Amino acid sequence: MPMNANFYALLEDKMRAAGDAPAFETSDGQILSYAKLIEDVGRSAAALRSLGVAPGDRVMAQVEKSIANVCLYLATLKIGAVFNPLNTAYTAAEIEYFISDATPKVIVVSPERQAEIETIIRASKVRAVQTMGSNGAGTFTDLAATQGPAGETVSRSADDLAALIYTSGTTGRSKGAMITHGNITSNAQVLHAYWGFRPGDVLLHALPIFHVHGLFIALHTSLLNTSRILWMPKFELAEFMRLLPRATVVMGVPTFYTRLLAEPSFGIDQCRNLRLAISGSAPLLAETHRDFTARTGLEILERYGMTEAGMITSNPYKGGTREPGTVGYPLPGVSVRIADAEGHALAAGEVGVLEVKGPNVFKGYWRNPEKTKEEFRTDGYFTTGDLATMAKDGRCTIVGRAKDLIITGGFNVYPKEIEGELNSLPGIGESAVVGVPHPDFGEGIIAVITPVPGQTPPNEADIIASLSKRLAKFKLPKRVFVAKDLPRNAMGKVQKNNLTAQYRETFKG
Repeated sequence: MPMNANFYALLEDKMRAAGDAPAFETSDGQILSYAKLIEDVGRSAAALRSLGVAPGDRVMAQVEKSIANVCLYLATLKIGAVFNPLNTAYTAAEIEYFISDATPKVIVVSPERQAEIETIIRASKVRAVQTMGSNGAGTFTDLAATQGPAGETVSRSADDLAALIYTSGTTGRSKGAMITHGNITSNAQVLHAYWGFRPGDVLLHALPIFHVHGLFIALHTSLLNTSRILWMPKFELAEFMRLLPRATVVMGVPTFYTRLLAEPSFGIDQCRNLRLAISGSAPLLAETHRDFTARTGLEILERYGMTEAGMITSNPYKGGTREPGTVGYPLPGVSVRIADAEGHALAAGEVGVLEVKGPNVFKGYWRNPEKTKEEFRTDGYFTTGDLATMAKDGRCTIVGRAKDLIITGGFNVYPKEIEGELNSLPGIGESAVVGVPHPDFGEGIIAVITPVPGQTPPNEADIIASLSKRLAKFKLPKRVFVAKDLPRNAMGKVQKNNLTAQYRETFKG
């Protein structure tokens, strides 16, 4: 009988061997063992089955970070279904699109959103709406508590879907990236080895878990290692600093490190047991890297990845230098090239689009074969849309983005979606949205609008208030500027690089 390629089957074997060892420890000192985690996942799996979820069905979750949410994710894998996490900031209008596209069998939401979601799904094929609060309590948890743990983990092939994760698109509509069991297994095993995970490692987890960084990279490597996970609902500076001395591994976004460095009392004492501090999801300033080393004696390890491919490159954990401003080398088993517009590999040092091929690369875009075909070369390389250079020794540096993408606070935002909403507001003729340097978020979103001739556009506060009803908070412009005209080239295309240059000092003190 062929081996079960279900990623949870691999984790389950490791966790069963760990037995009563601590899996999660909450800020108030409560501990969940690996044995109890297996039991809770089993009850959640039985609850999903009782709701009619079968292998291949989507389970959509828009809930706050909790251990119950982790159990829901792992239970979805256990029964062979497909986990579909959504950013908790998405509005009802955005969720309506996701429901129509993903066609989930079950949706789990915060109790506050239940009525709103039930109104949306009346015409859909969603079988059940369940709730889960920020403390893990809700109708789904209550249902799981009444179940006996589900038994055998459903057999899956490496090519079967494990997750459907939406990533923003240049058309203004998000695309569902189809992530397979093979994708997450290969990435977890490679990173576990490459980053030197070992017995006794303790992870401090303060990332969201609707995002690949927190859900896949941090959790998978730690669960595979059966590490103790110090569990924070979100990043909060004082609590993070209190727990940090107990951690050996931290995974964060650049904001974590800039906020730590802004605290005068932060230094080597808090990092006395830390062996690995990883930064990702947004560019890390070389200055932040150097300041952290000066303060703690440790070098931040920067890496590069994306929803569609998990981790792609990493600075070395050992046996090399971690060069500030670079994202390191292709991971073992992952092939990377820097290519021109036709997909031809460029010489060392030349700027081109980073393309990737390997077992970590996703299966394609959900129900969108045209877009999938467009993004893959005929030889199997996926075009990331990120502009990069590669040194002769293979070290990669990201220098920009070919696709019209802003990364703010670790979240991907495509300007076209925001521009569409702006252009629908009365009094606004045209709009252009760009990202400019921001000390806390990497990039801050700004909008430049022109008025309809003869009309007065809404003021900045009113514009942002209107957008907040249609867009997630992380997509909202932090500033809105009014201009007579937008800069254009000879072909009439808005020159966003000019706007970026003009407003790049917006968030500098």
